[in-house]
Amino acid sequence: MKAGFHSPLPPVRSGVADYSAALLPALRGFGAVEPSADSAAVHLYHLGNNPLHRDIYRRAIERPGVVVLHDAVLHHFFLGTLGEREYIEEFVYNYGEWNRGLARELWKNRARSGSSHRYFERPMLKRAAQSARAVIVHNAAAAEMVREHAPRARVVEIPHLFAPPPPIDPREVSRLRARLGLSPRTFLFGVFGFLRESKRIAPVLRVFSKVHALMPDTRLLIEGECVSASLAHVVDSIPAGNGVIRVGYSPERRFWELASATGACINLRYPAAGETSGIAIRMMGLGKLVLLHEGKEIESFPETACMRIAQGLAEESMLAESMLWLVSSPRLAAEIGDRAQAHIRTGHSVERAAGMYWKLLCDCRD
Repeated sequence: MKAGFHSPLPPVRSGVADYSAALLPALRGFGAVEPSADSAAVHLYHLGNNPLHRDIYRRAIERPGVVVLHDAVLHHFFLGTLGEREYIEEFVYNYGEWNRGLARELWKNRARSGSSHRYFERPMLKRAAQSARAVIVHNAAAAEMVREHAPRARVVEIPHLFAPPPPIDPREVSRLRARLGLSPRTFLFGVFGFLRESKRIAPVLRVFSKVHALMPDTRLLIEGECVSASLAHVVDSIPAGNGVIRVGYSPERRFWELASATGACINLRYPAAGETSGIAIRMMGLGKLVLLHEGKEIESFPETACMRIAQGLAEESMLAESMLWLVSSPRLAAEIGDRAQAHIRTGHSVERAAGMYWKLLCDCRD
């Protein structure tokens, strides 16, 4: 059997591209898999919420196959790829003619779509889910969103894969920490990946400012590119001397070195888009403690393998308490990271995920 494989791939800078680069060779261990194939017994379409997936989405509708929802909210994808008229019609297709006025309002205020829950509450999945032979998701929250839009869809949950990094020399990590101005005892928090409003960058900065005032031997590393000019202004205007270290996009090996240098990763998501964070999976697989917003997106993670942060009014106080506890209890933080690593490397291995993919592709072939 030959399977078509449709996804962005490196050197494209995206989490989906990195994911697909790890999955593709593992799938080829089971049979023939051809990227961007015109003809195949079954096609696998990787969908995300940015314009990189425009042609892949079109193909998924025209030639139905198995769809992978890396983001269970496609609303922002449509805002970025459709004009006003097309966007309104797609919204009406999903939510009915009585919501046409709401569609016009959301289009008019789309500049707020990165942080307003109104956009995240309407995933706009109906067309993709109804046409697909099967829909792959990575968590229970995404599965629920798909079934709300297409009750008859075949939904299969496959854990987000973890591809182990190349060996990292601890001496390189020590030298990197020294270049960042860190002592061996400095506790380094990290925020990684594409920076968007829903990753709660502003609240994280406010909380870290309080933590750093109480415990000066702490630092916050912010790595990655901002997706909006307004957020870039917030991040790039951080005054020097407040414990924040800012670096831009990091190539693969540099990312793993920076990740290894951190004591804990802050990976919040609100409003959530039903995604399982590739950054969280990588950091947990590396043996790092990750602070995550509680929700169905992470309900498969053991309670003792991460730290859950409440959404809403308690968010900042709970985050501050958790960060202070970690700085004062680094051994316990390391133990949580060890449990995270054991869970991820067992349940999220590339080989296990690829086997689940291949079985489903065989079930859905022509």
